[in-house]
Amino acid sequence: MVDGKINSFEDLNSWQEAQTLGVQVYAISKSFPKEEIFGLTSQVKRAVASVSANIAEGFGRRTLKDKLQFYTIAYGSLLETKNFLYLANKLTFLDKQNLDKLLAQATSCQKLLNALMRSLRNHA
Repeated sequence: MVDGKINSFEDLNSWQEAQTLGVQVYAISKSFPKEEIFGLTSQVKRAVASVSANIAEGFGRRTLKDKLQFYTIAYGSLLETKNFLYLANKLTFLDKQNLDKLLAQATSCQKLLNALMRSLRNHA
């Protein structure tokens, strides 16, 4: 970031928070049962990776409509991630303390992504 201006997707707080969430989810999912490697483990990792990837891709798009489309997809992937985390908790793959930690990170990302989309809409 130069002079407070966002020059790349790496400067976006929403992308940074999504990356943090991704690292946390990948780390905690290592403890999921091995028989879930192609099930819930794979799904939650795919969903969380999609969040930051779509923020990055959206940043690179030229039109407001395209940017918002990718940020909206990222938001959907974030909600999908939260769903899988709740499910992992109900299946006892994820304890309440780790669930709360991951949901707090997801909520932080959600707020930043909402602010990013709102900002774009307001400057249209």
